[in-house]
This record gives sequence, C-alpha cells and structure tokens, in this order.
Amino acid sequence: MKILMVCLGNICRSPMAEGILRDKIKRDNLKMWVDSAGTSGQHIGEAPDRRMQRTAIQKGVDISDLRSRKFKKKDFKKYDLIYVMDNSNFSNIADLASSPEEKAKIKLILNETHPGENAQVPDPYFGGESGFGLVFDLLDKATDKIVENFQ
Repeated sequence: MKILMVCLGNICRSPMAEGILRDKIKRDNLKMWVDSAGTSGQHIGEAPDRRMQRTAIQKGVDISDLRSRKFKKKDFKKYDLIYVMDNSNFSNIADLASSPEEKAKIKLILNETHPGENAQVPDPYFGGESGFGLVFDLLDKATDKIVENFQ
C-alpha cells in the first residue's frame, strides 16, 4: 500500500501526517509506504515549518528529514491512496485526475475519523502555536484509523 499525504505547501500538515504514519508503519512492521507533497510548489526543497517540527518532536515524531515537493500527475500512478487535508487540496488534485479511477484515490483524511463529514484539517501556518498541536492530534487519530483499516 502506497499512500501520499497532500496539503498546500507541504511544510505543515502533510509532512506531519507522513511522519506520524511513517512511525506507525515502522512500529507495526506494516507493508505500507508513505510520502507527502504540496499543491502549490512554493516551498520545494524546504524542511517542514519549524513550529511543526517542534510540535512533532514534543510528541515523539521526527520530521526534520522531510523536504517539500509539489504533487505531480504521475503521483496518481505511483500511489494507491492520496489523502488531502482540506477541500481546496481535494479540488486542486481532483482537477489533475485523468480518470474516475484516479479521482477515486483522493480522500479527505479526516473522513477516516469522521466518516462522511468532509471535515478539514485546519492550516496552522498563520495561527498560533496551539494550532500545531491540534493538527498533530487530528492527524494522529486519523493515521490510527488508516493503520487499523490496513491490518
């Protein structure tokens, strides 16, 4: 199973989701692979936001080795599931889909914990420090469900 996490800049939410799931994959010795990307490409090659890195470390997850990249159409072929953080990410990625099968791979990640609600992971970039902790908690629960569904 290959999973791609996607947010706007790939410096806050999607690298956090990647890092959390990566740790769970390793812990449970799962045959899964996870990566992350952004829809905008404005932070290509950058490490995750320092505030997100700090939050992750405080929660026992190291994401400092991750680097931002932009989502590419070929990612539809490479990944089985594409989890997006919000409706804007969903629309941006869905617009690139070449088939109904590719579009079907795109899921709002919080539908794992809140099925059918289409809840969105808030972007903490312009908010206060507490937003980063909230994002971690939301993604931690969602990745628990992803692992549970895979086993």
